[in-house]
Amino acid sequence: MASTDTTATAAGKGTDKADDLAGLEAGLDALDAVQVNRTPVREVLLKKVLPPLTAVALVVVAWQVLVWAEVTEDYKLPAPSAVWDSVSEMWLQGTLLEVVWTSVSRGLLGFLLALAIGTPLGLLVARVKFVRAAIGPVLSGLQSLPSVAWVPPAVIWLGLNDKMMFAVILLGAVPSIANGLVSGVDQVPPLFLRAGRTLGATGLRGTWHIVMPAALPGYVAGLKQGWAFSWRSLMAAEIIASSPDLGLGLGQLLENGRNNADMPGVFLAIILILIVGIAIDLLLFSPLERWVLRSRGLLVKS
Repeated sequence: MASTDTTATAAGKGTDKADDLAGLEAGLDALDAVQVNRTPVREVLLKKVLPPLTAVALVVVAWQVLVWAEVTEDYKLPAPSAVWDSVSEMWLQGTLLEVVWTSVSRGLLGFLLALAIGTPLGLLVARVKFVRAAIGPVLSGLQSLPSVAWVPPAVIWLGLNDKMMFAVILLGAVPSIANGLVSGVDQVPPLFLRAGRTLGATGLRGTWHIVMPAALPGYVAGLKQGWAFSWRSLMAAEIIASSPDLGLGLGQLLENGRNNADMPGVFLAIILILIVGIAIDLLLFSPLERWVLRSRGLLVKS
């Protein structure tokens, strides 16, 4: 009888321990789980669309108030309606989208070339000590060098053509992408690398499966900065190196407005350059950043 009671007690304790372990496991799973809730459209409009539209409206109102107050001459500060007339004229002529696409296509292609060069260069600098000692300071110096400084030698070396444009973009963007990846690799915990080597992930396999995923936040930041440098480098090249053979881009549009004392055209070019930069960030880099955060459980609501 005593033996039976002892067996029952042991069985009860075993069941309790199993329940406790199951509860602990469920709790840990709940902590690891990322709750992803679809944000209602109305909330998206109120929180993400309405604030920037309100800010733009306030800027336009302040701009119009300054025009009404006649703080300066009309040819220096045109009214928003004059800029809108320039937009309408280019749209009716069918040149507005062509001008925008000329610069956007150059910028994106140059950025992709910089991505293809900067990524392996960044990995090489991050993983090989001798290369880091030799090239690391040079990359940091190139990143701080204004991209406009490369336009005169690029024109002399390559002439007034698209090759010159791409060379200026590469010299401006590659250091940012490479340095961003180096920074991301430096922040990878050594435990990840040791675990990868234990599992046989060495060499290129370790780089692909361990280093790159772990360095992704820094790499994405480098990509975002690289695009900013690509776009600014392109605008500097288009402003300085104007030629009919290059076609009309946003930088040339800005320079033509200055040469013709056409301030509505100047403001239009500036606004278009700003819109393209914001659009690329919202369409490409913001979703990429959200995906990185969500994959790491840092973004609770989507």
